Amino acid sequence: MATPAAVELQSTITCPNCGHVETETMPTDACQWFYDCKGCGVLLKPKEGECCVFCSYATVPCPPIQEGKSCC
Repeated sequence: MATPAAVELQSTITCPNCGHVETETMPTDACQWFYDCKGCGVLLKPKEGECCVFCSYATVPCPPIQEGKSCC
């Protein structure tokens, strides 16, 4: 039986408005639906059909998606 992969909690999010890149720690107990860009201040929201801003704009999807579960 294979050992489950460890869940990554660090993800690098890129603002689609200004291109600012920031590495953040993802929450494990809730989806993050909003994110304030530290570059331009725009409020990011998930793309249609995505569960959170990390799944939409970051290098690593949120922990529930990594585990093969539905998010939220």
